[in-house]
Amino acid sequence: MIRSIIMALLVAVLTAPAFAVEPGEMLKDPALEARARELSKEIRCLVCQNQSIDDSNAGLAKDLRVILRERLVAGDSDSEIKTFLVERYGDFVLLKPPVKAETLFLWYGPFAIGVLGAIGVAVFLLRRRDGSAVNEAPVPLTDDERKRIDVLLSEQDRKA
Repeated sequence: MIRSIIMALLVAVLTAPAFAVEPGEMLKDPALEARARELSKEIRCLVCQNQSIDDSNAGLAKDLRVILRERLVAGDSDSEIKTFLVERYGDFVLLKPPVKAETLFLWYGPFAIGVLGAIGVAVFLLRRRDGSAVNEAPVPLTDDERKRIDVLLSEQDRKA
């Protein structure tokens, strides 16, 4: 009994993305439907952001799947459909945005931040290894500073 429940839950979890595309959305032509499924894996759900519209159950993802299928039925090529969606929603709608001037930071920003962080750590470690700041002798106290310390210590002794 428990084993069959576990198996049913496992099947439900593993096939959850397959339930995102509803039967009413599917095209009757298997070749067009296969194209739609492949293309929808490259389009980002703007609500979920790290899921394709093929995997998402969000309302906007459903709308994008419908638009994609309508454009396929109308005879648009894959690139024409992507261009249409990018014009409408921006490069962010693509799970793999193109490398161009507007997306350079998106592609190379993490690398640049990593390099700058590594340089910062190296500078910190080199300064620390040099030890010039650590090995310097402390500056001796002036007579006024010694008198103030003596006054503060004597006041503290009286309070205790």
